[in-house]
Amino acid sequence: MTEQPSPEIHPAWLPSTAFRAIASRRVVVDGDGPLVDTVRDEVIRAGGILTAPGEPADLVLVSGGSSGSPHPSGPFGSFGSSGDGFSVSRRDGTTVVRADGPSGLLNGWFALARDVPPGRHDPALPLRVLDHWDNVDLHPVMGRVERGYAGGSLFWHDGALREDLSRVRDYARLLAASGINAVTINNVNVHATETRLLTDRRDEVAAIAAEFRRYGVRVHLSINFAAPVFLGDLPTADPLDDRVRAWWSRATARMFDTIPDFGGYLVKADSEGQPGPHTYHRTHADGANMLAEALAPFGAVVRWRAFVYDHRQDWRDRGTDRARAAHDHFVPLDGTFHDNVIVQVKYGPMDFQTREPISPVLLAMPRTNLAVELQATQEYTGQQKHICYLPPMWSAVLRSVRVRALAAVSNAGDDPFWTGHPLAQANLYAVGRLAWDPTLDPIAVLDEWITWTFPEARDVLHELMDDSWQTYERYTAPLGVGFMVRPGHHYGPDVDGYEYTPWGTYHFADRDGIGVDRTRATGTGFTAQYPQPLSDLYESRDTCPDELLLFFHHVPYTHVLHSGVTVIQHIYDTHFTGAARVAEMRHRFQKSADLFTPAVYARISALLDEQLRSAEEWRDQINTYFFRKSGIPDARHRRIH
Repeated sequence: MTEQPSPEIHPAWLPSTAFRAIASRRVVVDGDGPLVDTVRDEVIRAGGILTAPGEPADLVLVSGGSSGSPHPSGPFGSFGSSGDGFSVSRRDGTTVVRADGPSGLLNGWFALARDVPPGRHDPALPLRVLDHWDNVDLHPVMGRVERGYAGGSLFWHDGALREDLSRVRDYARLLAASGINAVTINNVNVHATETRLLTDRRDEVAAIAAEFRRYGVRVHLSINFAAPVFLGDLPTADPLDDRVRAWWSRATARMFDTIPDFGGYLVKADSEGQPGPHTYHRTHADGANMLAEALAPFGAVVRWRAFVYDHRQDWRDRGTDRARAAHDHFVPLDGTFHDNVIVQVKYGPMDFQTREPISPVLLAMPRTNLAVELQATQEYTGQQKHICYLPPMWSAVLRSVRVRALAAVSNAGDDPFWTGHPLAQANLYAVGRLAWDPTLDPIAVLDEWITWTFPEARDVLHELMDDSWQTYERYTAPLGVGFMVRPGHHYGPDVDGYEYTPWGTYHFADRDGIGVDRTRATGTGFTAQYPQPLSDLYESRDTCPDELLLFFHHVPYTHVLHSGVTVIQHIYDTHFTGAARVAEMRHRFQKSADLFTPAVYARISALLDEQLRSAEEWRDQINTYFFRKSGIPDARHRRIH
């Protein structure tokens, strides 16, 4: 089918006015290489006047270092802050940006639009990557983008590479402006066609990489661990078999022949049916290290996901705990992974829930390179139909861990607004900003995005978005228990939807109480995976934070929270107030039509209608379920069905 022309594409956080301060100003760009040429193009695009080094100028951009080596030394050489950093000084009316390398020059250029203060600016994390879960072929269940809520893939259409990749270039520009320096272009669940991106379809990867390269964003590829078997080349994928190791060395060398600045591999193995080293009685370190050795000559990395658990659990078994799985599998392997292996760990021990404790794996592997994995796509947080600004949650995690990389599942697609919900752009923007500096105030980051994207609507958007994550939490699953969503697509309430399934996502509500006992004393022992003082903090009902109580403890409905109300009354109160807050948000937005284009206003307005409908459905189902379970009425006598 012929691709249809896209409607007008929203400029997101790089509107034509982003660099208006540069217009008609004299600008010197001093340096060599493709990224320096991109900066020159950006200056021209902004209306600046390029002048030669040594001539009078209002802005001077100087690149140090080389123009970029296709095979940088060391596993993190291509992403080191020594090349990404820059300094800013101002004197006698001239602003000077001195960068450590071409990538730093590009970073400095985009920072000027944020009115970056004078001083030194370096990224906290050398690898800042967005993972796309895009499928080449239309998947019969997951569609074009698994857990995608923003249209189809930016890269493929009807099983083929898109004819026009100019929008990929625009996307690369947006990512670079936020601080992202790498992108994985295909789904971690690698299907038949996607397996061939490593071999006979790698020219497609090269074409995509060429667009990202202009903005210093390097391409990574999700791979099928059993590719040698799947492609018919070998009878085994055993990572300790010399034939398998040679196969991966050859395949990787061919990839770098085609894409000299290729970033590396992302692997989901022995997880939810994906093949892995356990088939051959090998460890995750055996599998990851085999791939790392193939990538090492090129200075590239393998990211090995720690999302490994038993997805065929017997729901009757109270002793098996999905939350324990990643720690049980990976922590004993600490110190055995090669230097260019990054173990990629979800921020919580379950699966991107609205509220989870930090994964203990992130606190327990000091001799292993770790990446924290976030999810910008709103699989469990409203699917880009609900306003849910996630960085306040992310920020709490990032301030608590020491990692080498941040990865986030992208929420972008071929939708004209990039992210389906125009306001979901803020989550995408914040991934890069928090990866660059995890200490940033997430509300200040939101203000940056608003200033660039909807400057006339600052007040109303802060009213809608500042506490939107907390609002979403109020009307969905209570007190950290998680899930309670419709199985499969994960949208909307279904309290017992996963309760008797093999997925390990249980709340154990009965007539007397609710919650999962994960204590050392009487439960699954999960609290023992945390270091002190967290282990004891979570072990006791008396000290466990209210917002995580049901994650760690099974308690009576009459248990009194630190807030002074009972669990059951908290459930009723938060679900009524959460839905009411959405009604207020909708009412507030309806009075702001003059602050947005008609297309933006219409999209947000329609989605707020859906958010209110859904919030009320959540309110009614949750409150009715627990009233019928407990028999305890609402102390405020509100209507419960």
